[in-house]
This record gives sequence, structure tokens and C-alpha cells, in this order.
Amino acid sequence: MGDPVGMEVAHVSASGMGGIRTAGDLVARMQISRGMKIKEAKEYVAGKLKVSVLDLSDPVVMGEIRQDLNIGTMAPFVGGAKGIEAKLRIAELLGIEINCVNKFKDKVKW
Repeated sequence: MGDPVGMEVAHVSASGMGGIRTAGDLVARMQISRGMKIKEAKEYVAGKLKVSVLDLSDPVVMGEIRQDLNIGTMAPFVGGAKGIEAKLRIAELLGIEINCVNKFKDKVKW
């Protein structure tokens, strides 16, 4: 089962960074999937996005980056990734496994 409050801690950290408005969701994924501490997770995500760690919490910068990389935005735009498509792109970008993405790939023989 894992740590019953582990997800709660990651959610608090992610929401403190603005969640999907910024990069909080991406940092939380690294904390959960790789067991990274928040500093390490922020540095990893910043490196993958090619931005500074400070940019991760800037909603303007991250809005542009999320739209450019098509990894989901707060207000979806026409043709923009939503749901499983956004998660698939996030998994590829961060080099992680996301269970629902893997199940989707198995279902459609990706």
C-alpha cells in the first residue's frame, strides 16, 4: 500500500507551487514516482523543461511552456492536449511511468 500520507504531502507541495498553473504537478510526480525530495524534484523538472527552478513557480512562464510542450494547461486551448494525451506527453518528457498511460498503451497496442 505504501505510505498513507505520502500522497498528501506531495499534494500540499504541488498545490503550494500552483499545481497545473505552474509546475507543481510535475514536481509532485517526480516526488511520488522517484521518491525525490522537493529540491531534487524541482531541479530535475527544471532541467527537463530547460528553465530555472524559479521559473517553475511563475504562472506566465509555465503557461507558455506548458502550451508549447502541449502538456496540459489550466484553460485548454483548441487542439491542446487534455487528459490521457497530456499525461502521455508528461510521461515521455519526464522519463517516468504513469500507470494510466501504460494501461492506455496496452489497450490500444501503442
